[in-house]
Amino acid sequence: MSKIKSVRTRVWTWTGPTVPPSGNFCTNASDLLWDKGDAMGSFRFHQWLTVEVECEDGTIGIGNAALAPRLTKAAIDQYYAPLVIGEDPFDYAYLWEKMYRRTLAWGRKGVGMVAISAVDIAIWDLMGKLSGKPVFKLLGGRMKDAIPVYYSKLYSGPVADMQTEAETARAAGHTGYKMRFGWGPKDGMSGMRENLKRVEAVREVIGYDADLMLECYMGWNLDYTRRMLPKLERFEPRWLEEPVIADDIHGYGELNRGSIPISGGEHEFTLFGFRQLLEARAVSVIQYDTNRVGGITAAQKINALAEAYQVPVIPHAGQMHNYHLTMASPNCPMSEYFPVFDVEVGNELFYYVFDGDPAAQNGFLQLSDDTPGLGLSISDAHLHHFTIEE
Repeated sequence: MSKIKSVRTRVWTWTGPTVPPSGNFCTNASDLLWDKGDAMGSFRFHQWLTVEVECEDGTIGIGNAALAPRLTKAAIDQYYAPLVIGEDPFDYAYLWEKMYRRTLAWGRKGVGMVAISAVDIAIWDLMGKLSGKPVFKLLGGRMKDAIPVYYSKLYSGPVADMQTEAETARAAGHTGYKMRFGWGPKDGMSGMRENLKRVEAVREVIGYDADLMLECYMGWNLDYTRRMLPKLERFEPRWLEEPVIADDIHGYGELNRGSIPISGGEHEFTLFGFRQLLEARAVSVIQYDTNRVGGITAAQKINALAEAYQVPVIPHAGQMHNYHLTMASPNCPMSEYFPVFDVEVGNELFYYVFDGDPAAQNGFLQLSDDTPGLGLSISDAHLHHFTIEE
């Protein structure tokens, strides 16, 4: 069996054109601070990390991460790569535990777990390529004819613009949509009315036979959310996403006992973190991101645990690592889908760094039974718009 011989990391920094977000386009955890300027700046990411794990026979598996790419690269280069070089990639569970337990003092959450995730994803891609199977076949196989997706953008902005965007998505066949709130606790009652005005406007376009998800991105707090929930009930949201910061598990639990399902987990890590959320009945929908939570190895364990609690898993963001897990799990009913778009927040960068991500058709996307691994390759089409750090 071919052993892992090298781990190559690269940070891709976008230098091409960007779309500057409008004011109040999305609440976030920094809104409660008195700082002036762009509160969302620290949550935009115009960099991406790629990880290439190569075997002795020349086969390469590709992983990636979007959070703190330079720090993640340093962690992989200095700590994680030496732990997997010389090993059999099919010992993936052992390699995951080795990376986790050897860096437990500092790596169990945050950047350390992002680094483990990126390496783990690359190892799964490698296993798929070595065995000639798509990753979802290694995870248990096809559970869906195709994956339902919901359209995820609709950043808060002028009402007419949001309605136009929603109509464009509706015409493309989408039946699920996620929009962002632009106002939070510091904006008072007038901000509440601005939020409600936009929810009503989007519902006017998509109707009430479509799913509508509402995103706070940690920009609210417990008191504000308590006050907003009764006002939102008439719009029949499928869920309210990340209303409070990720550490406020008790706040999530209180809110989730209300009439609107609460979702979260985008900023949680490992099986143990999600056990806490599930035991506290803190969320009605789990939204880990595979390239943060601990990779595919951790994600499949979370899927199984959540299934036992009958809490669905709908991973954060699109991207192939999430699609393969969704395809293979009966507890993952659909996927988030970011449309191909000019670089704005950063979710769009995936389309510029990689080739192979499927496009949604009439609200569904498909994975090939015949493409081994994740089905991704690193693109050279936009190299002139990146600086690359080896």
